[in-house]
Amino acid sequence: MIGREADLRRIGDALVRARAIFAEYTAGEVSHRRKAGGDPVTEADLRVNQALHECLPAAGDGWLSEETADDAARLACRRVWVVDPLDGTREFVDGLPEWCVSIALVEDGRAVAGGICNPMTDETVLGSRETGVMLNGRPVRTREIASLAKAEILASRSEVRRGEWRPDAAAPFRVRPLGSVAYKLSLVAAGLADATWTLVPKHEWDVAAGAALVLAAGGAVWIPGGDEPSFNRSEPRLTGLVAAPPALVEPIRSYLAARPAVPRSR
Repeated sequence: MIGREADLRRIGDALVRARAIFAEYTAGEVSHRRKAGGDPVTEADLRVNQALHECLPAAGDGWLSEETADDAARLACRRVWVVDPLDGTREFVDGLPEWCVSIALVEDGRAVAGGICNPMTDETVLGSRETGVMLNGRPVRTREIASLAKAEILASRSEVRRGEWRPDAAAPFRVRPLGSVAYKLSLVAAGLADATWTLVPKHEWDVAAGAALVLAAGGAVWIPGGDEPSFNRSEPRLTGLVAAPPALVEPIRSYLAARPAVPRSR
């Protein structure tokens, strides 16, 4: 426990450092460029990435980040930091309060601790499997809900815009579009939403911290096929992810199994 508390202090201090950098920028008034795949990146992404790399890994720890060239040496490390310095860069550029800093600690392939901070909403969710989860210092857990009827499901704003949630128009739950997937997962962990799932693949840095927090808050996380995700893999990409309170696991599995697929546009 002492070691895990030290990990959480390290994550918390790193989030404070990241917030200080973001305080120098105004969301919605930030210049950006396009990376090779077309995603935006800002100076803030890179500065926060450097700051986190300086303060998180200890000797022998591995590192995996969206903004750092991948080093296969991480595969031999028992402990790996999986980081997205700015998840939701599009929202940051557009001035929407739906972006965050995402930090996960992975041990032996399991996401065991994490911290997610949204500076615009002043929400910091921090926790581990051993200690539970705190929202701004207050203990929280996933919601106690046993039915999808009237549940609030957080959906990817991009997926909704592309029409990929059209089959859910008549669903018994309410769909709330939101930006960053890491931020969505933190809201589920904190009991501020009922569940979330993604209909497209995600990289480990997108979801590792959120997965750690949902699991630490008493919830369940699984990938298509039903297994809990493992992390620090040679190809750090998941085919999808679902996060929910325990009582919603079977209702969501049944719903998604019967849900018609939407043809992907080219």
